[in-house]
Amino acid sequence: MAAPLAFITGASSGIGQALAARYARAGWRLALVARRSAEMAEWARAQGLAPERWRALGADVADPDSIAAAGAACLADQGVPDVVIANAGISLGVDTALREDLAVLARTFAVNNVGLAATFQPFIAPMRQRGSGRLVGIASVAGIRGLPGHGAYCASKAGVISFCESLRGELRGTGVRVVTIAPGYIDTPLTRQNRYGMPFLMRAEDFAERAFRVIDAGRSYRVIPWQMGVVAKLLRVLPDPLFDRLLAGRARKQRHGEA
Repeated sequence: MAAPLAFITGASSGIGQALAARYARAGWRLALVARRSAEMAEWARAQGLAPERWRALGADVADPDSIAAAGAACLADQGVPDVVIANAGISLGVDTALREDLAVLARTFAVNNVGLAATFQPFIAPMRQRGSGRLVGIASVAGIRGLPGHGAYCASKAGVISFCESLRGELRGTGVRVVTIAPGYIDTPLTRQNRYGMPFLMRAEDFAERAFRVIDAGRSYRVIPWQMGVVAKLLRVLPDPLFDRLLAGRARKQRHGEA
């Protein structure tokens, strides 16, 4: 029998690349998806992966036709994945008072929300027919409460959490599990741009190890690391006046294009 297959978006760097490395070490085949397919292919060769164990698929998750084509190519060439990880995402600061930032908001939702749904879509029917599979949405603790300057990202990741929860209900009893993972602060090129404190900062490799185990177990929802899970639970129940006071003086997320 063929080794199991993981389809991972945003696999050219950060969390996506760390997850790809973890699945490769476990002997899985890989469908690596990102706009920078040449970089993914170079990475896979540098890892010494046998050519039959991976494919690099160029796609822009913000374009449903593009990611649908990548999904179709995976099904035709490698088969139905055992795990699909919708990891690709962007984090851009916005100022709602500025008209031009509405385009940034739209781009964030296109990648983080429409892109997630478009990533899952090609695989739902074949997974249901087979009676097994994992659909994994990478959310964020930023989806729990809104942060200054971070409205686009926080709203999009709250959307990821709710969307995956809805999909989990739709697929209950089919054998297809929907797993939502909400990372805290993970050391990636994305978070290195932040100009505020990042408690419990975690290496991408350590995150990938824990996420691998959560996905394998088919957990419905998990915050990684666990310390941020405790913080997330507190944030959920914190009254608005206390939350607003807690944020007083916090540096806002810089706007897209700001130094």
